[in-house]
Amino acid sequence: MSGRILRRLLLPLVLLLPLGASAETDPETGFEIGPGWETVKNTCTACHSAKLVTQNSGSRNRWVYIIRWMQETQGLWPLPPETEDTILDYLVEHYGPKEGARRAPLPPTMMPKNPYKQEAGGSSG
Repeated sequence: MSGRILRRLLLPLVLLLPLGASAETDPETGFEIGPGWETVKNTCTACHSAKLVTQNSGSRNRWVYIIRWMQETQGLWPLPPETEDTILDYLVEHYGPKEGARRAPLPPTMMPKNPYKQEAGGSSG
């Protein structure tokens, strides 16, 4: 088969690939498949939907905070250090901070007037 014919056959297939599709995902959870994903699946989805993981992102410190919050308020059991490290490594790699996920703060000139702000020298009532 000539290169020209092969290109004509493959081009439609390439065009069917979704833009930005790079990581393979678990069809059951939507987790990106990579080192530690099964530990995350087994640990996290024991209590809640995988969506609570996949719709979030954060730094390692943020994920640690979330784990501690779940342990203190939601009944998450203590995790062995190696399991917690595996989970954190996975989360930071696949659900780490997103660039540009938050809009820039509004400049003060665009903020509405604060009705509760006391003017300097105003009466205290």
